[in-house]
Amino acid sequence: MTVKIIHDNYGKARVRLMKVERKDEWHELQNLTVNIAFEGDFTDVHTTGDNSRVLPTDTMKNTVYTMARQTREIEEIEVFALRLADYFLTNNNQVTRVVIEIAEHDWTRIAVGGKPHQHSFIKGGDEKRTTKVSATRDGTTVESGIEDLIVLKTTKSGFVGFIKDRYTTLPETTDRIFSTSVKADWRYSNTDAATGEAWRNIRQTIIETFAEHDSFSVQHTLYAMGEAVLEKFPDIAEIAFSLPNIHCLPIDFTRFGLENDNRIFVPTDEPHGLIEARLSR
Repeated sequence: MTVKIIHDNYGKARVRLMKVERKDEWHELQNLTVNIAFEGDFTDVHTTGDNSRVLPTDTMKNTVYTMARQTREIEEIEVFALRLADYFLTNNNQVTRVVIEIAEHDWTRIAVGGKPHQHSFIKGGDEKRTTKVSATRDGTTVESGIEDLIVLKTTKSGFVGFIKDRYTTLPETTDRIFSTSVKADWRYSNTDAATGEAWRNIRQTIIETFAEHDSFSVQHTLYAMGEAVLEKFPDIAEIAFSLPNIHCLPIDFTRFGLENDNRIFVPTDEPHGLIEARLSR
């Protein structure tokens, strides 16, 4: 019997990077997590143990730190990912595709006396700005995104008219809390459009649409957010969402002879519904 490798890749995951750039008394800070993956003809590595075509993953880690040191500025993560992908492809003929994924963790300046401090920061929430660059010698795609952006609204959300079978206990409602942790990724048709300003504007469009949309379901709002982004930003070819439904369940007060007038809830994180879709023009 001949066993074939259908697909393989290897690389370095969760390379942690903290970068400080000092401009006199004003310091800039950037905190990243970087993943690198190589694809290519690595069959002999698996079948015979021949490592002659393998760049050690430890070298990949060192390259991340060295490439970060080469610039005296805080780069957009898309730019840094493109530099890494280009370097790895240029210097590794055995590699046919490089995939770089970067998550940027949020730090904001501490305010002292109402003014931002020059060199002191406070860790933000769990939200992360993300990018994914997939590069071959024939072309490059760039995706940007958001992870763990937790949003909630207390009304303008309902869920009615769904299938009800003998196991259904969920009641219909026209007024409920709607909360989710937004994971969104969008692909640029033009890599030059992948800027920090574009990311901030797309993020704001997603947030505003969530807030204003009269939602009949998570799916309904997902589509509205994707539609708003695609209509407003012509350089976005497609956008994907993954939205868990973070339930806030009303407390049953009937045993106490009381009514819950849609005010008291218990937030839960699991089990949760998970709604996903990818939209394009």
